[in-house]
Amino acid sequence: MLEILKEPWPWYVAGPLIGLTVPILLIIGNKSFGISSSLRHICAACIPSNISFFKYDWKKESWNLFFVFGIFLGGVIAAYLLSNPNPVEITPELSEQLASYGITDHTGLVPVQLFSWESLFTLRGFIMMVVGGFLVGFGTRYAGGCTSGHAIMGISNLQWPSVVATICFMIGGFVMSLLILPYILSL
Repeated sequence: MLEILKEPWPWYVAGPLIGLTVPILLIIGNKSFGISSSLRHICAACIPSNISFFKYDWKKESWNLFFVFGIFLGGVIAAYLLSNPNPVEITPELSEQLASYGITDHTGLVPVQLFSWESLFTLRGFIMMVVGGFLVGFGTRYAGGCTSGHAIMGISNLQWPSVVATICFMIGGFVMSLLILPYILSL
């Protein structure tokens, strides 16, 4: 049984399990699925200030903080107890393309040459981690939610803004991976 948990799950198992989160949250407590709002709740709870954006009853949404903590805890458990010791399998073509950019260590979940403390102080690492993180945060705030909130919850509730946001997320991902990322990796 433990070996089954260590292997990647096929889309036809993992997808419906993620999708079932939506009706369970709606049926149990009339709650919507989304992760990005939890940062606002944390800031409202921890930062005593006169910022109107943080002046609301965050305690009504405390379930979301437990939900996010559960995701974090599940990730820690999975990383330490259920992780597969074998390198992440990628296609030989991708491995060859990454090697042309100097990325040869892809044994973990992320390439060490891109995501490490040493690479943070390089131009490429700074763009990937700091600028990329800022753009993700800005896009999440500008779109009024993250990909999980819009694509999983919003579309299942037939919300037109979520369809538009998800299409924009996808277009942005394609533009980034096909046009911008090769330029950044060549730095």
